[in-house]
Amino acid sequence: MIISRTLSKFMAMLGMVILVSACANQNIGTKEAVGTLGGAALGGLAGASIGGHGEGRGVGIILGTLVGGVIGNQIGNGLDKTDRLTAERNAQHALETSRSGVRSGWSNPDNGNSGYVVPKPAYQASNGNTCREYQQAITVAGRTQQAYGTACRQPDGTWRIQS
Repeated sequence: MIISRTLSKFMAMLGMVILVSACANQNIGTKEAVGTLGGAALGGLAGASIGGHGEGRGVGIILGTLVGGVIGNQIGNGLDKTDRLTAERNAQHALETSRSGVRSGWSNPDNGNSGYVVPKPAYQASNGNTCREYQQAITVAGRTQQAYGTACRQPDGTWRIQS
């Protein structure tokens, strides 16, 4: 029962984040939408893990979703296609080849945007996939936002963000 109420609240808040973002910027583009949704999802996951159990978890999910959506929207607004592709390539490379704790960075000299990924030790998940936790930071217009997550290697060799 608590899970379904929490999920309902989460979906309602996610919808509100999207509506608020759309109202705030009538010309919302793909970058902003992807940033908002991605940030909201990551924020919701972070809020769930921080919030613990019961009502605290629901509040954590809601707050994480809202904050993550706003931050994601701002980052998405500032990253162009080249930045997104470069950041993705950098993350794939770091997760596949970088030693644990070693920062792998990228930068765009044309707009000043930059970022980095710091992978943690690889481990085998219960489903048999090789996974790594990581820290990521992206700087847009002089503002840096950090995220933490887990990525797992897929059968085709690419890394997919799990959380």
